[in-house]
Amino acid sequence: MITFTTHTKWLCKALLTLLACVAVLPLSSISHAQNAYPNKVVKVIVPQPPGGGFDFVGRLLADRLGKQLGQGFVVENKPGSGTLIGTDFVAKSAPDGYTLLTGSISNIALNPGLYRSLPYDSLKDFEALGLAVSYSYTLMARKDLPFATLKDVIAYAKANPGKLTYASAGNGSGQHVLPAALWHLAGVNITHVPYRGAQAAYVDLLGGRVDLFFDLAPTARVQVDAGTVKALATSGGTRNTMHPDVPTIAETGAAVLELESWFGYFAPSKTPPEIVARLRTELARVIAAPDVVDTFRKAGGKPMGLNPDQTRALVQRDVERWTKLIRDADIKAE
Repeated sequence: MITFTTHTKWLCKALLTLLACVAVLPLSSISHAQNAYPNKVVKVIVPQPPGGGFDFVGRLLADRLGKQLGQGFVVENKPGSGTLIGTDFVAKSAPDGYTLLTGSISNIALNPGLYRSLPYDSLKDFEALGLAVSYSYTLMARKDLPFATLKDVIAYAKANPGKLTYASAGNGSGQHVLPAALWHLAGVNITHVPYRGAQAAYVDLLGGRVDLFFDLAPTARVQVDAGTVKALATSGGTRNTMHPDVPTIAETGAAVLELESWFGYFAPSKTPPEIVARLRTELARVIAAPDVVDTFRKAGGKPMGLNPDQTRALVQRDVERWTKLIRDADIKAE
């Protein structure tokens, strides 16, 4: 018969306690590893069809983040109602870091002014993770338009309201909002001719059936360099390196106006701070990588390197400024 002394009982109890602690340690480590972010595929929503600026930036950043973090970042195109459907989808997604938005000045800063009943709030429903690149626009005139400068165009338009025309890729597009705001500030009436996409607008611009067209500088460059159109102005705060001889809108004296279409990543608000911080750090590394910078520059973009405070300030500035300007000019997407 085996008997246990008090000392033996104490030793057995201590041994059992020690074994329990040892057993818990690896379980805690496993649990921590399982909860580390990201531990599953991250979905990146592009609120437009494949192709174009949204898709290009969204896929490049997703590819680099996936390689850097060792986890899949998968792009899902979710177009519809301009950029509304995809953007609103992310705004209402679980704030867990596994659904991100490719955001641009169009869906974040222009839409609040274009839609009176926007289903999301750009400043309250999203947390900016980082802006990667920006593109300015170039104002082109048909080759045989008898004006050499933007000031000449404005002067003629003041004397002849409604006779000049400008193309766009559709109501509410950047190609529509930017010139409409410019004409409003300059106090002229130039007739809007919306098309279904930029390609159709180019057909009529080159064919002389429409007078003016604002398009992203990298795309416009092809026609400007070929001499098939005349470049009158660019929309950035400084001259575009692709068109160094073309003045900015502000330099022409036509209006105090600038617009650069920036692109980056956004997360739903209320995403845990530690996940936001991780994504910001990793995204900043991607944006600063030499191959990414080179890729953006070759595509005609201006790489951006802003810290979180600068990013937040830029987004807020553009939302507030463009909402007011669009509503003052009565520009509508419908």
